[in-house]
Amino acid sequence: MANPAGPTSHDVVDIARRALGEQRVGHLGTLDPFAKGLLVLVVGRATRLAPFAAEWPKTYEGVIRLGVTTDTDDLTGVVVATAPWTGITPAQLADVIGSFRGAYAQRPPAYSAVKIAGERAYRRARRGEAVAPEPRPVEIRALEIVEAAVPDLRFRATVSAGTYLRSLARDIGAKLGCGAHLTALRRTAVGPLLLADAVAPEAVTQSALQDAAVLVAHLARRQVDKKERDAVVHGRPIASDPIADSREPIALFAGAELLAVAEPVGDLLKPRVVVAER
Repeated sequence: MANPAGPTSHDVVDIARRALGEQRVGHLGTLDPFAKGLLVLVVGRATRLAPFAAEWPKTYEGVIRLGVTTDTDDLTGVVVATAPWTGITPAQLADVIGSFRGAYAQRPPAYSAVKIAGERAYRRARRGEAVAPEPRPVEIRALEIVEAAVPDLRFRATVSAGTYLRSLARDIGAKLGCGAHLTALRRTAVGPLLLADAVAPEAVTQSALQDAAVLVAHLARRQVDKKERDAVVHGRPIASDPIADSREPIALFAGAELLAVAEPVGDLLKPRVVVAER
């Protein structure tokens, strides 16, 4: 679903629930209210498959503004510092951008949903507490500056799940020595799903929904016969493929219909998530 800037991810889920007449609607990762772009919704029994897509990488386009640091690391926050940026050379910028490609320990924003001692960081920050979430490993799989119209840097990035683009902007500014914050952000892809194929929240219909099988397309798959299908949809185990040597989850299909995701246990495949109707 294409999410315009403004509504929260929860707002969009509510719109979809009303439009589809279905309460079981979730998503594969929030968008900040100032951001726009792709919000992947999972509907009905497909919500059970969301964990299998939780680690999909995400692709973004955005704008980093140099020289200004805010308390939220984006344009919605209060300015807490300014610094000159005019001395930064193209070579220095290229070196700093390159240094963030790959894995690094990223500190989430103070205004984020990360929990500190059981409470959301943003709630502590709003009370005026000094908030410093623990850094956590992320991976910047691709990062390029599309246009350097300083102090604004228009960029494109593909990152691991759990990466904060606000933090990336902040950290780039810190390494350049001038500070920075994020002024625009648009999510263009989540795993294999593209913004170009999305629909607006108010236009979502049952016919617009993709086959839930896309959520497990990266898993090994096995076809089942009619007898096995009856067992699987009732949650009963079936015999494992004797030539299979995987301990990873396996998607079970009857033709093109996704039935379940099973776990290999000994010489059996035990359905752990059943999505097909009985």
